[in-house]
Amino acid sequence: MTTIIDNIETIKKQIEKTALGCGRDPESITLIGVSKRKSAATVSKALDAGSSDLGENYIQEAVDKIDALGRDRACWHFIGHLQSNKARFAVQYFDYIHTVDKIKLAREIDKQAAKVGKIQKILLQVNIAKESTKSGALARDAVCLARELAGFENVSLEGLMCMPPYFSDPEDARTYFKQLGHIKQEIMAAGVASLTHLSMGMSNDFRVAIEEGSTMVRVGTAIFGGRD
Repeated sequence: MTTIIDNIETIKKQIEKTALGCGRDPESITLIGVSKRKSAATVSKALDAGSSDLGENYIQEAVDKIDALGRDRACWHFIGHLQSNKARFAVQYFDYIHTVDKIKLAREIDKQAAKVGKIQKILLQVNIAKESTKSGALARDAVCLARELAGFENVSLEGLMCMPPYFSDPEDARTYFKQLGHIKQEIMAAGVASLTHLSMGMSNDFRVAIEEGSTMVRVGTAIFGGRD
């Protein structure tokens, strides 16, 4: 049986090989270990193995876990659906919020960040496949929404995030990753914001995502196994 340490090492090697294969610097890609539904003890093993970035989906679970492990032990990414009434916790505990898709939510994040003197890093989530079961702004609205997000004083729009449909063949996800990259270029060409990140790619398709420009891959199962 492989260990968390083995899994992380394997994925880092795959990231490096894929990046070099498409002419990219492996250091430009952040591996986010998705630790939802995993105990603090399990996540601590990932930290000990060198994981510097961790992603959580549920606010209360994350708050308890981060309090147990230590706020400064990792760069924490919130990658789940966020309700406005939980924005203050996300601001207090997370370095990045990947799932901002509405001005109402951004306004509350900005308000809470101002209270603590913080510039909150966010990503605009795009519902790239128009799935009714997933959150995210529609692609056609992304440039206008990005322009509004860029206007908040205590929010820094760092990039875009998407979750395409699951495919058994990762190649089928390529068109969605490519589309998010095009939206990023549109936003930058319009002079709206200078975006650094594309958060896209998970355990089964992160290599394809890297080939299409991903700078943050969110890997859970391939590191931690199935949910506890």
